[in-house]
Amino acid sequence: MFQDKYVFAQLVSFFNRSKFNRIISKYNGDKYVKHFTCWNQLLALMFGQLSNRESLRDLINALDAHYSKCYHLGMGKNVSRSSLARANQDRDYHIFEEFAYYLVNQAREKRISEIFKLEGNVYAFDSTTIDLCLSVFWWAKFRMKKGGIKVHTLYDVETQIPTFFHITTASEHDSKAMKEIPYEPESYYVFDRAYNNFKMLYKIHQIEAFFVIRAKKNLQYKSVKWKRRLPKNILSDVTIELTGFYPKQYYTKYLRLVKYWDEEQKREYIFLTNAVQISALQVAELYRNRW
Repeated sequence: MFQDKYVFAQLVSFFNRSKFNRIISKYNGDKYVKHFTCWNQLLALMFGQLSNRESLRDLINALDAHYSKCYHLGMGKNVSRSSLARANQDRDYHIFEEFAYYLVNQAREKRISEIFKLEGNVYAFDSTTIDLCLSVFWWAKFRMKKGGIKVHTLYDVETQIPTFFHITTASEHDSKAMKEIPYEPESYYVFDRAYNNFKMLYKIHQIEAFFVIRAKKNLQYKSVKWKRRLPKNILSDVTIELTGFYPKQYYTKYLRLVKYWDEEQKREYIFLTNAVQISALQVAELYRNRW
């Protein structure tokens, strides 16, 4: 099944079966089910993901080739394409979503580390576009003859584990997904230029969380206060007031603007943040670790 069949068995042993059963009961996932249960479905899909199967047919062919091992690994006596397709279509996706977030929290607890020595967690938020066949996924129209979706991911920088996912059509602007993020007070959120949504940034400030975002080149602002003694590679560290028509209405407080010179890439970066308690170099370091 794998080069070492025990790899999958060890992975399955990591799963909390009793927790998964409670989630199944919550959503009545196995109601009237006699053979192919939610647990069997989960393991079959996990196998397909970990073995890089390209389609449902490819997955079933791989399972058929190892028919004698499926039962012992918890996938049931028989996994047919029709039963798996029917389960994927009819069962409540919340069963697997809730269990996935439970596993994410378990993994984060085992990888706790303190890279930045800050009180809160450090998250990076970004999106990736996945191309889809427009004739099949007609609802995901992106361009004239192209379909696609965006997967927006909140990534825990210190544990290096994704903690939250949000899926939209590829045509939706990145900044609209910011309202879906489960924000935590005292945590830090790092964004790229596409997320210059000052209404949402102000909400982050209101819940006493912090953000670091790369500023757009056409940002309109007025300098209020300057820091004089600056460390190496920090070109300026300024308290500013937004002057653009909409930004100044959405974000009414002062912001901190940091200009940083990256010697490796030979270019200047401009960051906006509401975190005044950290150094300018820490601001730049938070964004650098976003990648």
